[in-house]
Formats: sequence, structure tokens, C-alpha cells
Amino acid sequence: MTDHSPRVAVSARPAPGADAGLARNALSLVELMFTALATLAPLTLVVAVMPLHFFVGGEAVPGGYLVAAAVMALFAVGLTTMMRYVRNTGAFYAIITRGLGREAGSAAALLAVIAYNALQVSTYGALGLYAGDTVGRFFGISAPWWVYAAVALAAVAYLGYRGITTSAKVLSVVLMCELIVLVILGIAVVASGGHAGFSAEPVAPSVVLTFENGAMFGLIFGAFMGFESTVIYSEEVKGGARTVRRATYAVVAFIGVFYAVMAYIVVTAYGIDLIAGAASEDPAGLVLVLFEQYTPGWLVDVTVVLLLLSAFAALLALHNASNRYLYALGREGLIPQRFGTVHPVTRSPWIAGLAQSVFAAVVLVLCVALDIDPYLGLLLWGSALGFLGIIALWALCSLAVVVYLRRNHREAGMWRTTIAPLLSFLALTAILVLVVANFDLFSGGAPLVNEVLVGLAVVAVVGGVVRALYLRVRAPERYTRLGSVNVAECEPDPEPDSQGEDQGEGAAAAPNASTP
Repeated sequence: MTDHSPRVAVSARPAPGADAGLARNALSLVELMFTALATLAPLTLVVAVMPLHFFVGGEAVPGGYLVAAAVMALFAVGLTTMMRYVRNTGAFYAIITRGLGREAGSAAALLAVIAYNALQVSTYGALGLYAGDTVGRFFGISAPWWVYAAVALAAVAYLGYRGITTSAKVLSVVLMCELIVLVILGIAVVASGGHAGFSAEPVAPSVVLTFENGAMFGLIFGAFMGFESTVIYSEEVKGGARTVRRATYAVVAFIGVFYAVMAYIVVTAYGIDLIAGAASEDPAGLVLVLFEQYTPGWLVDVTVVLLLLSAFAALLALHNASNRYLYALGREGLIPQRFGTVHPVTRSPWIAGLAQSVFAAVVLVLCVALDIDPYLGLLLWGSALGFLGIIALWALCSLAVVVYLRRNHREAGMWRTTIAPLLSFLALTAILVLVVANFDLFSGGAPLVNEVLVGLAVVAVVGGVVRALYLRVRAPERYTRLGSVNVAECEPDPEPDSQGEDQGEGAAAAPNASTP
């Protein structure tokens, strides 16, 4: 079946101002997994975010994570199948363009830029607070949060400039340390038997799958934000689509199971009937108190330091994801083409990274000038906007996968082309509705703040559509390049997972072999 979607082989002559592209074969499977997991900041989520989940959902949170993992696994089926045919560091932008058209892809592109930048910049609020507490705890020094945020910004900008290989090494070390301290806490609680022993109630369907838990599910899906970054690095991994598939499934499975287990550990430590009350009384100390009760004092100090490093790792991972979106859009002419260049030595998208860092600096200056609280303002507002954008992109991507694969690659099978992505589209659309309905819970802001945040997402979508329409009329050559770069056309998956997939890719090779 002929592929009618826009494309041009990545080996084609680059746009003016572009160059040879990102570093190839820079990330191994493990490094890709660790980079994606670092975006999720496991320690920060368990200590700083999960208490809010307990406040809303109580003992149902462990089961909620398993349900969310099942939905994201369905989403991953279609997403990873697309990696056989479409691999572009623009990720959602490229997939949505192929499936739903250039206007929808352009809207998705600007929404992704807004969402990832909001997530990244908001994290400076958390890091500034953690750094202030850590330095005060160990050295008795007091300084404004924005001083530490500024230092982190400079470090993130430098490591992003150094390239993805350097970043991956830093992220891997920090992530392993995060997981180790959480595992130690889990073992200690299990060994003690917790508050009142173990119970199956936290994962019972009758407890988890209730209408009252709608807001909880809206929050819990936020724990998976960033797992899709495996696709963002699809041009830079060793092994191409096969590595991306393995990393994506591994990250979804690990996050779903690990977070469910850690949530169950916390519920067990406090007791089923007491967890919601404990979370409402002291959300900031809910998990840190467990470290103090169940682990040696020195491990509490280590955990406090790792919280700071966890926030920094998330900053670095989100910085790399954000600048790759800008790079992809510049490479294909949706935004100024200067953004679509990489450094000749490090192969990093350094101009896009510089722009992202300047944007972050401007936001930090505004927060200081307007006396915006780093947690109640910067962190919560940015996270809410980021999650709204990401969940919308997940849903759009699922729909685009169905349209593209059914139109062009039915040989991939009904499950991969239709059933799994369609189920994920329906589920994610429902979650998007829950997020919008409970947006004040995410942002913690006044109605005006919420209207502004949602308005920014709407402006990004409308602006993307208008930009594509403008290019169609005024610069048709650039319009035809939107969503076109595709390394899958030049680097087919060398090791198909099964005979059926092998045949499918072979069947798809003919229409993809040339540029229209």
C-alpha cells in the first residue's frame, strides 16, 4: 500500500542552515532507558509528588499505578510500531504530521515545545528549594532559591552543550543512586511488617476502579510524563527501532511496577485507614519520615542530597528533550532554520539548547521580579501546563498511529495498528478530560492563573495551525518539508522481533525507498 504521508529521506540535502545532524549510535539500550527514567525523577516523585496522590486517592494509589501502566503499555504498542516506519527526533510532531496532516503536526509541535519547556523550567523551583534546604542542613548557609536555580541552569546548559553521551553518564549515576535508596526503604518496611501487616485492598479492583478516583487517575498519569523521551532520541541510539522498542516497554513496565510497589510500601507503613490523613497533614514529610523511622540516620542525609540530584537529573533530561524538539522544528523550517543546526564537535543541538536556557533564565528573572513562589507558583503552574500538553499529545499521537498504520502498514497486524492504539486513545482522552476538569488541583492556582495556563496551551495549538497554513501559502517548499525527515527510511531495523514483523517491514520498504 502506497504511503501518502509527507516524507523525505534524512540523507536528502538539508535545509539551509542545517548540517550533518545529531550524533549517531551515541546511546546504548541501557543509557536510553536511564535517560528516560531520569526524566521521571523517581526519588522526587515518590518523596515530593506521591503524597498528593495519597491525599486524593488514599489506599487506591498502588492499584492506580498498575492501571496507568496498562494504559501506557497499550500506548507503547502503537508508538513503538511506528518506530519501524517513522523515526524523527521530533517524535510526536513527526508521528502526528504523518497521521493527521501538517497542520495538526505543526500544532502538536508548538504544544510540545510549550509543554516540555514548562516542565523543565518549573523544575528549577523544586531544585532551588531542595538546594536551599540541603545547603542549610549541612552548612548552615542561607541563600535565596533562585541563586541555586541559576547555578543549576548554567550546569544544565553546559552539559547539554557537551552532548547526549556526557548527559547520559551523569543521568545514569544519579538514577542508580535514587533507586538504591528507595529499594533500601522498601526492604526495611517489608521486613518490619509495616503498621498493620500486608493487605490486598490497595490493588483490589473494587477499591481502585471507582468514579471517585477520577482525580487520582488524572494525577497518577502524570508520573509517566517523560517515558516517551525514548522516541525523542530515536536518531541517536544504537540499534534503531529495536532499541527504542525495548527501552520504551522496559521503562513503562519498570515505572508502573516500581511506583506501584513503592506506593504499596508507603500504604503498608502508615496503614490503609491512615494513609490519606497522613498525606493531608504533612505531604512534604510523608515519605521522608519513613526514611527517618526505618533507615539509618546517614541514609536520611544521603536521601536529602539525592533529592537535589534527582531534580537536577530531571532538569538535564528535560533540557535535552526540549532542545531536540526545537532542533527538529528548525531543521524542517517550521521555526527559524538556525535552530536546526548541531555543534560540529559535540553534535549537540547547541543553538536550540542556548535558546532553551535563555528562555529559562527569563522565566526565573520574572519569578524573582514578581515574587512568585518557587513551589506554589513556578513548580505547580509549570507542571500543570506541561502535563496538560503532554497528555493531549499522547492522545493525539494514539489517533495518528491508527490513521497512519491503517492507511499504510496494515501488514503490521490488527492489534498493533488498530486495537491497542485505539484503546489507548480512548483511555487517554478520558484522562485528558479529567485533567481539564481537575486542573485547579494540578496547578493549585486561582481561576485566573488556570485560565492563563490553559490559554497558553490553546494559543500554542492555534499558533501551530496558523504557522502551517502560512507556510502552505507563502513558503510551499518549507511546508512540504514538515514532518519529513525520517531516519527509518535510511536505517531499517536490522533485527526484527518476529518473522511477521520482518515481512511487514519488507513489504513497507518499497514505497519508502524513494522520495516523492
